[in-house]
Amino acid sequence: MDIIDSILLGVVQGLTEFLPVSSSGHLELGKAILGDESIPEESLLFTVVLHFATALSTIVVFRKDVWEIIKGVLKFKWNDDLKFAAKIAISMVPAAVIGFTYESELAELFGGNIKMVGFMLIITALLLYLADKAQNTDKDISFKNAFVIGFAQAIAMLPGISRSGATISTSVLLGNDKTKAARFSFLMVVPLIFGKIAKDILSGELSYDSANMSSLSIGFIAAFISGILACTWMIRLVKNSKLIYFAIYCLIVGLIAIAVASMS
Repeated sequence: MDIIDSILLGVVQGLTEFLPVSSSGHLELGKAILGDESIPEESLLFTVVLHFATALSTIVVFRKDVWEIIKGVLKFKWNDDLKFAAKIAISMVPAAVIGFTYESELAELFGGNIKMVGFMLIITALLLYLADKAQNTDKDISFKNAFVIGFAQAIAMLPGISRSGATISTSVLLGNDKTKAARFSFLMVVPLIFGKIAKDILSGELSYDSANMSSLSIGFIAAFISGILACTWMIRLVKNSKLIYFAIYCLIVGLIAIAVASMS
């Protein structure tokens, strides 16, 4: 993978991690278009690095929230910040269990299955359409909601299902405030990504022997910068109920992906 491809895929990851159009699905489509011939393990390494970059961009955008949560946890008092942290922990359970149990099976899905990505994008479009029609409220996310939203995040491990789209849509359909749904969606994935990366590093499952460090570094920077921009933009879009446009986009891209895959 050359430098230009790394930049393009990094920007795609940074934008689509926060915009509800499936970052993993677009990465698979991008690799297919650019002719990436990496073996699944190498492809997964690049995907993990880009997700790490967007996790850091989330921390930058929500740095005040993250700091308040950390201070609340360190006080060991059952305040709003500790409750929020507990909800984040609860939301991680479904994805952690499914991710660790079916890790090898999930990794095999990141190998250019364009038709599956197309169908999953159509499902994402449906979720966004339903969420866009929901009325906004001022309701906070409950502990029960956090667990349900966690299941949506687990399902979004499939390439083509937007993680932000699935979690925000699920939260909104449960009757929660749209801005709070977006905030929770973006923050809930951060500890999960860091935990996954730590596990892979400690277990030696990520191979760096044949990795192109220049491509990884350039891709990381591109994803980090574009992620900050997309995260800030997405908060405004969700608040103003603009999800229908992303639903139309996902539907069109999904249908094109299915058509192209069927002809190849």
